[in-house]
Amino acid sequence: MFYLANDVRPDLEFRRCWLCGHGQTPRSASVCQSCDEAFADRRFLISARWDSSLYDGYKAFFRKEIEHPGLCSTVDMFEIDEVMYSVVPYLGEGLMVDEAAPLPNKRVLSIAQRILGTLAFLHAQGIQVSRIQQSNLLISPDSTVRLFDLDINAVNDDSSPVSDEDRKPAIQSVGELLRRYVDVQADDLLAWLYDAVEHGESLDLLTLGREVERRFAHWSGILYPPLIGGMTDVGLTRQLNEDNWGWKRLSDRMALFVVADGMGGHDCGEIASDMAVKVICDTARTLETDRPEGDDELESMLDQSFQNANNSIKENAESRGTDMGTTMVSLMVVDQKVGFLANVGDSRGYLLREGSLHQVTKDHSLVQKMVERGRITAEEARHHPHSNILLRTVGTERDIDIDIFRVEFEPGDKVVMCSDGLWGEVEDRDIESILNTYNDPRIAARELVRAAHHGGGKDNVTLMIVSVPT
Repeated sequence: MFYLANDVRPDLEFRRCWLCGHGQTPRSASVCQSCDEAFADRRFLISARWDSSLYDGYKAFFRKEIEHPGLCSTVDMFEIDEVMYSVVPYLGEGLMVDEAAPLPNKRVLSIAQRILGTLAFLHAQGIQVSRIQQSNLLISPDSTVRLFDLDINAVNDDSSPVSDEDRKPAIQSVGELLRRYVDVQADDLLAWLYDAVEHGESLDLLTLGREVERRFAHWSGILYPPLIGGMTDVGLTRQLNEDNWGWKRLSDRMALFVVADGMGGHDCGEIASDMAVKVICDTARTLETDRPEGDDELESMLDQSFQNANNSIKENAESRGTDMGTTMVSLMVVDQKVGFLANVGDSRGYLLREGSLHQVTKDHSLVQKMVERGRITAEEARHHPHSNILLRTVGTERDIDIDIFRVEFEPGDKVVMCSDGLWGEVEDRDIESILNTYNDPRIAARELVRAAHHGGGKDNVTLMIVSVPT
């Protein structure tokens, strides 16, 4: 959790001086009565963490007082009720968690250079970073990225460099983080990130940095039309984000987009949703090599990919002895003319056409069944005490029934896929209004997440917007 703190206290008669500590200067004064220091409002970003296994590593890191252009240095840290807080000066930076995907290639590569260079410095100082996440990146007003509030596994007492094996998890997390922000059309960049980072073929950060620099001129000059946007957020009450999303270019004519909302708690829900996204995308990419034609073949391809994801999760759950599962909605776009929406559970697919929003998919839930039978209204279903009971989910049984809807696209159409963290907090008419207000899918995605927060933010929220070119 993150908090903004400031020393603007109009409720107090006197003001404390940061320089000398004098606390009896009238608040209306511009300088300290004791030392004549000019007053200036100060702001701080405070982060709170609950994973006590990382406390000792972060404390050791804090004591080293390391400074680097790629780091936002911690000025204080403390614990209250077994929660650890770290404090950094706040100068108007933004959080990477507020950035929707995709980013331009140039921006992705610039972030990669900054993270890899800073990680190389930390590893050389004997600081073993557990992972790099969106929440570890601050964006300055001039778009400079800095690392802060890092998860530190350990700090070598003798400051000896971190071993190759201990570097690997952090580097792999960087690859996963960057892939989130790469456009679905950027095949070469995605492939390089996968090979260089996920496979761990090179753990030499200097080499990785040089590889980025060597490709920078070519990749940064490639621009893609602003047709897609995706974003996930933990919400305002949850500590764990069990949602996942992803996209994959299957061929020159086809692309797949997926949103999944995991269930089962820590080490289960997030694994199920992550597996669902990866398996359906990888299976579809493999099946596309057979060049399916016609609606029947295309639907069969999507159905088979969906089933493969379902059965993979079921097998994993059985091996773990858990009841993990996920809802999922996917969109397969063919030639920018036809879309195939498939869903299981209550993750939804909407179509915005000529300014009007229509729900395409049907929820597989108890309250939806009650609505269909006329026992309750659609509005009553939103707030029904049994609204969380699902009749069908991915991974709970083998060979699940999958609904597939064919949509003939018209120029300017937009498809929105989302978890219930969006539609459960934001009325359809408000989703429609935001989509009509912000034409750029990235901006619309960010505004929809904000709307979910204003609605209560009681759940993880994940969404994806896919636009049809005019």
